[in-house]
Amino acid sequence: MTSTSFDRTLPVAIGCDHAGFEYKEKIAALLREQGWTLQDHGAYSTESVDYPDMAHPVAKQVAAAKAAFGILICGSGNGVAITANKEAQVRAALCWEQELAKLARAHNNANIICIPARFVSEQLATQMVLDFIATPFEGGRHQNRVNKIAGC
Repeated sequence: MTSTSFDRTLPVAIGCDHAGFEYKEKIAALLREQGWTLQDHGAYSTESVDYPDMAHPVAKQVAAAKAAFGILICGSGNGVAITANKEAQVRAALCWEQELAKLARAHNNANIICIPARFVSEQLATQMVLDFIATPFEGGRHQNRVNKIAGC
């Protein structure tokens, strides 16, 4: 199935660790301005936290189709991506440039974007999220590949 956009009737699931807190706040404000509702799974400050405590709830919400998509942010992006991808039905993509955010959607039907706050600017992070939202899954030959991700 080719999706042309995310379901705007569902909230966006968002979470971060302490390294991603400031980015999360900026991205959340922008999405709210655009009319999205958000389910914020934390962190709620720059105080040190464990990223799985936020990544698991975001991934579970996305996997259960109770969120349109997810956004996870940590220092490297790796920790949240690894954690989120433990959940069946999640395709969390680590992105550090706009083209990766677009390809994650177009070719992989990614449903969570993972951002490395220590390696990209706030402006780039925001633009990647906007590109992720705007890019539809192409389906076709890519659907066959996505179907094989679960390995079953």
